[in-house]
Amino acid sequence: MTVTAEHIRRARQGYFANISYVDDKIGEVLAALEASRQEAVIVFLFDHGEMLGRKGLWFKMNFFEGAARVPLMIAAPGLVPHLEQTAVSTIDVTATLCDLAGISLDEIAPWTDGESLLALARGQARTSPVVMEYAAEGSISPMVALRQGAWKYIRCAADPDMLFDLATDPDEEQNLASDPRAAEILAHFQLMADERWDLAAYDDEVRQSQARRWVVYEALRNGSYYPWDYQPLRAASERYMRNHMDLNVLEESRRFPRGE
Repeated sequence: MTVTAEHIRRARQGYFANISYVDDKIGEVLAALEASRQEAVIVFLFDHGEMLGRKGLWFKMNFFEGAARVPLMIAAPGLVPHLEQTAVSTIDVTATLCDLAGISLDEIAPWTDGESLLALARGQARTSPVVMEYAAEGSISPMVALRQGAWKYIRCAADPDMLFDLATDPDEEQNLASDPRAAEILAHFQLMADERWDLAAYDDEVRQSQARRWVVYEALRNGSYYPWDYQPLRAASERYMRNHMDLNVLEESRRFPRGE
């Protein structure tokens, strides 16, 4: 099948319609919070973007801006609303929520990477790079990337290195990895990548994991098969009103805010 410009236009139209729908529903949630006068921390983010035909690519499965760039909005008491241009990661959200709650991340999840965004939200500079990894469908071997400032570096053992200056090339059309003028910057990112990753070992770990999970998959297909798809199973007594409870008590228990 040949993907035409009209196909791309209609796909993008549908995608943007979905965004408009989500936007409306978020508005309803925020209106309900406002009406209830409940103090809350609100976080809105996606796990990935969508290429939508850019560079001939669809879905995610790469580190170009269309796939890697996502919205991240945080509203919380004490935070002054503003637009932050510094690149961060969704992996920072857990640390940020712990910071907002006054909980030590080291005590509950010391294995978690990421850093709190509160310092950045309050005007302090951030220089640490954003780290990205991908080793799932659509990749021949593990892909990794680093974003620091306006620069993005992408490495995969099966492909040449890529280096982009997003300040002057937001569409990532010019790979500067072979440009002598960017040699020093490339060396900086290559050193950071060397210190962080052993791609050969990474690839081996992924393939071992795939082999183990394939054995489990085949075993679970024998006998009574229960799919892993989300399927809520609820008792009827939890879904329907029964005559053992006074109607006023039932309605009060379902009201928000709860009746006093």
